Amino acid sequence: MNSITGQPPHQVNWQKQLASLIDHIRLRSFPNALEEFLASQCNFDSVLMLTFKKAFKPIVLHPTNQAEHSPTLRSYLKKEYILDPLCKGIEDGTIPNISRLTDIAPDSFETTEYYQTCYKDFDFVDEINIIIHLDNDVACAITIGRKTRLGTITRAELKRLNDVYPIINSLVRQFWLSQSQEYVKYETEAGAMNHALSTFANGVLTKREQEITALILQGHSSKAIANQLNISLGTVKVHRKNIHTRLNTSTQSEIFTLFLSHLNELDTSASAS
Repeated sequence: MNSITGQPPHQVNWQKQLASLIDHIRLRSFPNALEEFLASQCNFDSVLMLTFKKAFKPIVLHPTNQAEHSPTLRSYLKKEYILDPLCKGIEDGTIPNISRLTDIAPDSFETTEYYQTCYKDFDFVDEINIIIHLDNDVACAITIGRKTRLGTITRAELKRLNDVYPIINSLVRQFWLSQSQEYVKYETEAGAMNHALSTFANGVLTKREQEITALILQGHSSKAIANQLNISLGTVKVHRKNIHTRLNTSTQSEIFTLFLSHLNELDTSASAS
């Protein structure tokens, strides 16, 4: 605690950080100022700002320096974002303004191959997402990552983020109004990638089996799938058995490998067209 103010050190100068943020509102340096402001509200190891727009791949608003993008992040941006609960929540319009990944992820998320082969490499013990709707088509996600040394976010930190959310929301929207053209030129149409889950194993699986396969890949347990589709647990198990038989697989890992091949084919087709 600060001996003079009685406040935690990161809270002492948050007003100055906010003033700086406002000064940068129409500048490309705004995301850096936003990171500094967020640091006055909570502790974190990394901050990532992405925009999500239907039919397009995510765009990175911060950090824009490619050298700061890990191989895992590059892989995520290219295709694996499709299986991210964050992306799904934004697309469905079901995600709160501020949420932790544990609150929005499917019940068996950590057992998915996406988690094991991609997300796990980010090495987060907690992820907090701040969602800002920039317009009718575009949403910005500010992802705050915390690793083991920090542990999970505290209740006080989460409250501070919720308290300042209206300010962040307004300022980010203003920044986007003035700077969006600098970013949208990097938009890449996702094309057939948008339908990756629904087109996976076309002609091999039935529509219901495709639906269940998509839910499996996203991290839903058999019980959760049964509840979501309003069918019995036994029926889900029969479908899972039939899926493995038709795909000639025996594990979720093998299904995921086939799905990655499907993504690669879609991406190649989109690049060639």
